Amino acid sequence: MTHSIKTQGHGEQSRTMKAKKSLGQNFLKSVKAISVIVEAGNIISEDIILEIGPGKGVLTEKLLEKANKVVAVEKDRELVYLLKEKFKNEIEQKKLVLIKDDILEFKPESHGLTAGNYKIIANIPYYITGLIFRKFLESDCQPDLMVLLVQKEVAQRIVAKDGRESILSMSIKAYGSPKYISKVSRKYFSPEPNVDSAILLIQNISKKVFTENKISEKKFFELVKAGFSHKRKVLSSNLKFLFGSQTAQLLGECGIKEKARAEELKLGDWLCLLKP
Repeated sequence: MTHSIKTQGHGEQSRTMKAKKSLGQNFLKSVKAISVIVEAGNIISEDIILEIGPGKGVLTEKLLEKANKVVAVEKDRELVYLLKEKFKNEIEQKKLVLIKDDILEFKPESHGLTAGNYKIIANIPYYITGLIFRKFLESDCQPDLMVLLVQKEVAQRIVAKDGRESILSMSIKAYGSPKYISKVSRKYFSPEPNVDSAILLIQNISKKVFTENKISEKKFFELVKAGFSHKRKVLSSNLKFLFGSQTAQLLGECGIKEKARAEELKLGDWLCLLKP
């Protein structure tokens, strides 16, 4: 059963504050969904959490109960003011570090975050989902794991729920292991968006795939983009631009069928095609 959550301290102000479409604001109000998000993060008392777009602080409150420290990055000046009032004690105790910034401009290293020493747990603005993935997965300051509330269709594509891979799913799987946790209905947001959402967990984040296989990230993504460049064409046709007359031989050596399409390939297949 779910309930609306009221913020403490400045409750009246938070309830009347209107969401800004320009910032992609849709405030989550489901206790159950928040509990599932926090549980998926497997938070221990030593953890440092980076929260993107804390909004009215509903998720922030639960993160603070479990983690050692929460670094919350909020772009909206009015919400920063609200959060400063609501979490005055936690900010004074340095348990919460509240930063007014655009997450795409935010530098984790400048706030004591280092590769693998923090987790990202957030209800993110959906219009920058892809940019957030790129920023943090391609970074040299990668998080240990990510738990994000994203559009349901995006989460399904990332885990290839229909069995068909995509540039997006390969881009995520090259850096970590994505897992679809659960659907969150649009009715549990205020204002209500036009789509349902889902909780997505990405674990085991690293660049081992590239370092252990001695493959550059740039070449990997060039290959994947080429493979998906013309969806109606078979993979061999799309890859001729890169491999020329060697295409058929390379596919055969990697055990890839002659008529295979890019969406049928798993991560290991793409890596095989690039192995020295």
